[in-house]
Amino acid sequence: MTTLASHLSTFLREYLPRDRAASTHTCEAYAYSLMLLLRFASERLRVTPSQINLAQVDSPLVLAFLTDIEKSRGNTARTRNARLAAIKSFFRYLEYREPLHIEQGRQNPRHSAEEDG
Repeated sequence: MTTLASHLSTFLREYLPRDRAASTHTCEAYAYSLMLLLRFASERLRVTPSQINLAQVDSPLVLAFLTDIEKSRGNTARTRNARLAAIKSFFRYLEYREPLHIEQGRQNPRHSAEEDG
């Protein structure tokens, strides 16, 4: 069971700003998106955010999160897709650090603005 905490920290504090040369704004936006996901997952799974492991953050959970932010927060498709981009970026980062979770990272939630027609 691999927890998210150390991977999230490295992703946000080292990988994005140093390796990807992401702006401060991008780093903050990604951190906020992932924080919202962790809050949602914590409530849904009834565990503290520090107890969430990688296997629990699967495609159905992410899709439920995206639906929830649209309904409960009134997010537009554009905002929802920005949140999804942050989540996908984090899982692409994990592919090289947690090879056991490669398939999980490739489960792309197909919930984008194009589907809203």
